[in-house]
Amino acid sequence: MKKIYLSDSGPKVSEAVYGFWRWDAETENAPQKMERIVNLCLELGINTFDHADIYGHGLAESWFGDVIAKKSFKREDIVLFTKCGISLPNHNQPGIRIKHYNTSREHIKESLDNSLKRLKTDYIDIFLLDHLDPLSNLEETAITLAQLKESGKVKNIGVANFTVFQHQLLASVLRFPIVTNHIELNLLQTEPLENGQLDYIKQRFMRPLASSPLAGGDIANSTDHKALAVRSVLEKLAPKYNADIESLAVAWIVSLGAIPLIGTTNEARIHHVADAFNFELDRQDWYQLYAASTNQKY
Repeated sequence: MKKIYLSDSGPKVSEAVYGFWRWDAETENAPQKMERIVNLCLELGINTFDHADIYGHGLAESWFGDVIAKKSFKREDIVLFTKCGISLPNHNQPGIRIKHYNTSREHIKESLDNSLKRLKTDYIDIFLLDHLDPLSNLEETAITLAQLKESGKVKNIGVANFTVFQHQLLASVLRFPIVTNHIELNLLQTEPLENGQLDYIKQRFMRPLASSPLAGGDIANSTDHKALAVRSVLEKLAPKYNADIESLAVAWIVSLGAIPLIGTTNEARIHHVADAFNFELDRQDWYQLYAASTNQKY
């Protein structure tokens, strides 16, 4: 798998990224499973990993930090994302009563320092704000991000799940570029093509990161009308490309210049994502799938 620039400001990442948002504290044999999946990703050429302070109630970062500590690979050979912004009630933080957003100076600094400790590293390659908290002081948030970048704890800044206007708003007060925006994009969720998110990301010379590229398994398994329509076309096209339908679904995203953000713990599905880079989807096939998803005719 090739390494590509995430934006015109860098850095280089693998063509697919593995993220841990579907991991939780109850994941069976999680530490051992994480080591196995990290090693599988590295074998496939996926060297970029996406974390957040809330994944697995913070345990996902700790499990990954233990993998780093074993030194089976060099820290400089991988690219680490982590993020903050969403606060969720859990037994480890009894003071959180309701899901909310927090991008205040205090929360950003505390979250980053905790992530660095859990990940057993002294820097994060890309640090992201997940959603924009309307109650936080925007200028203070921007100053905090700048200070973290200047300190060397953070190499680059990104965002996740920002609307076009939120992206523009934060960019207007930063003195350095935002290098990525994570958005949900797949054959069952095509809204970023219509609401301007995808266009604006490209206008800023970035590659969008497409979270949930297989729609949480719904592309292959859901009995919803849209999923059935899309799957029918995928199954008809699969023999042409000698590929699994999930590989075709990911290739549809890749055709847009997006980077698929893998979330599955199913190792076969990780292989399906990697296989999507072995062929190029025909233009008319791409539109046939888009038509099936949006119930439009071209």
